Amino acid sequence: MNDAVSTLPVRLMLVDDHPLVRDGLRARLGAVAHLEVIGEASNGHEALLCAAELCPDVMLVDIGMKEMNGLELTERLSQAHPAIRVLILSMYDTPEYYSRAIAAGAKGYVLKDAGSHEIIAAIDAVAAGGSYYSTEVARTLFAQRHAQPGHGLSEREREVLILLAQGLSNKAIALQLDISVRTAETHRLSVRRKLGIDSAAGLAKFAIEHGWL
Repeated sequence: MNDAVSTLPVRLMLVDDHPLVRDGLRARLGAVAHLEVIGEASNGHEALLCAAELCPDVMLVDIGMKEMNGLELTERLSQAHPAIRVLILSMYDTPEYYSRAIAAGAKGYVLKDAGSHEIIAAIDAVAAGGSYYSTEVARTLFAQRHAQPGHGLSEREREVLILLAQGLSNKAIALQLDISVRTAETHRLSVRRKLGIDSAAGLAKFAIEHGWL
C-alpha cells in the first residue's frame, strides 16, 4: 500500500505570463515520469481560480506578472490553500525578492537559468514537505542572516515590527512605546523598506521565523 502511494505523480501547475516559458517547462517537466502538469495560468487571478479547482501539489510561480504579481499570489495561496506548495521560479536574482518570497510563504526559490535537473530536485523537495533554494539564493540568505541579524533593524524598529505583526495601528504603537504617531509611522515605513515586506501577514511570518513572536 505504501509503495502505491509513493508512486503517485506530483501534480504541478505552471504560473507565468510568457507562453513560451510555460511551453518550455511543460515539455521539460512533462517528460519526467513522476511529474504531471495538470494546469497553467498566465496571471495571479487565473492561478487562484485554477488552484481552487485543480488543487495541485506544487505551483511553479513567476514573480513579474501583471494584474497580480507572484508574491501577492503566493501570500494569498498560503492563506486560502495552505496545502499547495509554492516554488518560485524567477529571473529576479536579488536578496529583496528572496526575502519577500519567503515571507509570503514560498517553500523554494529557483532562478530561471537553472538546469532542468535542479528544477526537478526543487519540485521533489518542496512536494515532500521540505524547501529548496538555488545555491546563489541560499548563499545570499545565509550571508544576510549572519551579517545583519534582524536584516539591519534597529532595536526600536524591531519593537515596532513585533507590534505591527500583532496588528496594532500606528496610534496604538505610539501609545505603547511612548512615542509620537509620526515617529511610529516613520519606524513602520523604515521596517517595511528594509525587509521589503508590505503586509501584516508577511511581517508576522518574519517575526515568527526569527523567534520574536
